Amino acid sequence: MAELKLVSLSTARNRLLLVIPALFIAAVMLYSTFTTYVPADTLAVKQIFLGPDKGMQEEVMGPGLHVVIPGYEQLHLFPRDIQLMELNDDHTSSSTESYYAPAIRIQTSEGYQVTVDVTVSYRISDPYRVITTVGPGRLYETALVAPRSDTFLRQTLGKLNAEQFYDGAARRGAAVAAGERLAADLAPKGIEVWSLLVRHYTYDDRYQEAIEQRKIQDQLVFKNQAEAVAAEREAEKNRVLAEGQAKVEVERERGRSEIRKIQAEANLYYRKKVAEGDLKVALAEAEGIRLENNALKAAGASNLVGLRMAEVLKGVQVVVLPTDGPDGVNPLDLDSLVKGW
Repeated sequence: MAELKLVSLSTARNRLLLVIPALFIAAVMLYSTFTTYVPADTLAVKQIFLGPDKGMQEEVMGPGLHVVIPGYEQLHLFPRDIQLMELNDDHTSSSTESYYAPAIRIQTSEGYQVTVDVTVSYRISDPYRVITTVGPGRLYETALVAPRSDTFLRQTLGKLNAEQFYDGAARRGAAVAAGERLAADLAPKGIEVWSLLVRHYTYDDRYQEAIEQRKIQDQLVFKNQAEAVAAEREAEKNRVLAEGQAKVEVERERGRSEIRKIQAEANLYYRKKVAEGDLKVALAEAEGIRLENNALKAAGASNLVGLRMAEVLKGVQVVVLPTDGPDGVNPLDLDSLVKGW
C-alpha cells in the first residue's frame, strides 16, 4: 500500500512538471497572439474586420502593448519620426535609412534634359488619413510622396531655363515653390512636408559640353572686362601717384627756396649789423682822436704831455742828460724838447 502511494505521488509530480511548461508555452502563445507592441517611435491605426464597427478606426493608438484579437482586428503601424525620400540614382551618396526612388528627369523651357537629385523630408502627422488615402504599409512612399514630389518638381523646375539652373537663387526659389506646393497637397492626406532640397543636377552629355563652352566664353568676356577695368584703375593710380610726387617735389623745392631766402636774409642782416658795428667803432675811435687832439690844443696840455712822458720814462732807472751849455736839456721844458726833436 505504501509503495502504491509513492508511485502515485511520483506520477503526479511528473505530470505537474509537464503541465507547468505547457501552461507557460500556452501563455506565451496567447500573449503573442492576442497582443501587439507599438514601439516608441510608432503610431498605430486599428482595423476591425467583423461587426458593426467594421473598418478603419479613427482613433490613433500610441506606443505600448495593445490587446488585439486575431481574425477580428489588426493594428497597422506607421513611423512618426522624420522620414527621408531620396530621388537619386546613386544610392551610395544618400542615407541608408532613406527610401530611394529614381532621380527626376526634367525638361527645361529650352528643351534641355536635366537629371535632378532631390531629398524630401516629411513625417506622418495623421496615420488614419494616410491609410484611408493610399492604404497600409509603405504605400504612402510609393503611391503618394514619390509621385507627387515628381509631379510638382517637374512642373516648377521645368519653368527654368538652362542658365537659371546655374543660378543658385533661381534654383533654390523654384525648389522652395515646389516644396510649398507639395506640402499643401499632402497635408490633407495626413503627411507634413518639412523640406524639399535639390541636392545635385546634371545635364545630358550632349548639352553639358555646349553649356560649359558657353559659360567659358562668358567668363572670358567677364575676364577681359575685368582686366580692362583693372588696367584703367592702374593707369589712374599711376596718374595720381605721379601728380602726388610732382606736388611733393614742388613743395620740397619751395621749402628749399624758402630756406635759401631765410639764410640770405640772415646773412644780409648779419653783415649789416657787423658793418653798423664797425662804423660805430670807427666813429667812436675818430671821435676819441678828435677829442684827444682838442685836449692837446687846450691850456695845460703840456702838463698832460709831461705826465705821458713821465709814464714813458717810468721804467727808466737813470737818465743822464746835460743840463747846462748850449746842448743842455731840461726835461721839464717840453717846448724846448719838442723843438729839439
